[in-house]
Amino acid sequence: MELRRYRAEDLPILAHLFGETVRRVNSRDYAPPQVQAWAAGEADLLTRDSWFQRLYTLVAEADGRIVGYGNVDDTGYLDHLFVRWDCQGQGIATALCDALEAHCRELGVDAVTVHASKTALPFFLHRGYRVEREQQVPVRGQTLTNYAMRKEMCR
Repeated sequence: MELRRYRAEDLPILAHLFGETVRRVNSRDYAPPQVQAWAAGEADLLTRDSWFQRLYTLVAEADGRIVGYGNVDDTGYLDHLFVRWDCQGQGIATALCDALEAHCRELGVDAVTVHASKTALPFFLHRGYRVEREQQVPVRGQTLTNYAMRKEMCR
């Protein structure tokens, strides 16, 4: 597996990966109407090339296909971290998160924050993030629970 920076031609693949992951993976922790509302964001992502470009976005590739992606802004807010539904448990999210956190250290960011889904909560807890609060987030007429989390960066 290799990590590389995002390119504009990745956009349709990342948007599909996002929607499919929500439908196939996050569906174990959220009700069908919540999953449908969340996965509908796939269409929105198709218009957000500049957002992917503005953030530090990394793409994971294995065997010639994109298997995951993640991004973080300059304040240390980790916005997206998604791995293909059929590539879960292979260390892809760990590699992406390691690289995103390393980027934050290079920027001199004191802490990385994330709004983790119920599905991602154990992953981030295992990495040393702590829950600051549970949140109820409105998404297209549904309310989804997520967790505001923080990890202090050691330098």
